[in-house]
Amino acid sequence: MVQTLVCDDAGQFKLLTDRLALCWIHAGRHYERLNPVVPRHAELLNSFTERYWDYYASLQDYRAGPSVELASHLRLEFDKLFSTRTGYVTLDERIALTASKKKELLTVLTVPEVPLHNNASELGARVSARRRDVSLHSRSVRGARSMDIFTTLVQTCKKVGVSAFEYLRDRLHGRSDPPSLAQYIQAAAQTANASP
Repeated sequence: MVQTLVCDDAGQFKLLTDRLALCWIHAGRHYERLNPVVPRHAELLNSFTERYWDYYASLQDYRAGPSVELASHLRLEFDKLFSTRTGYVTLDERIALTASKKKELLTVLTVPEVPLHNNASELGARVSARRRDVSLHSRSVRGARSMDIFTTLVQTCKKVGVSAFEYLRDRLHGRSDPPSLAQYIQAAAQTANASP
């Protein structure tokens, strides 16, 4: 079972795991969607979002060198940042809503290996979604399964730095006993763990 799941705040993820971590990039997009008309409100929004992303950068730094003192400091900074009141009501409501998600947003302070966002996962899933949009849908369950398998193979090859075309060609023709995709994944994981 997945111990910690990094996701957006959608309800379907709430009961899937012991610990839920919210994606900071998803949370930041809510601020980008605000569309102030009054110039002063635009200035307040720009100022706050700059502070938001500075805080996000501090959390990234924490992941690189976690400590109890720094975690305590970042909790205080979170409270300070998300207790901001600007007078721009829509922004203030969004800030208060973000503040209410403190536990899920600050999961990284107790589990530093958890990423602050899930964009890589989302980008991987987006390929299948775009393919469905373009080709509408498969005519059969077997066709849908084949498309999912092929998409997964191609995307996995890209992630581990292998040519999907060459991998599939060698597999289909049985040439020179090529390594399995699982072996490529293990090698990529070992390389990633070995690098600082």
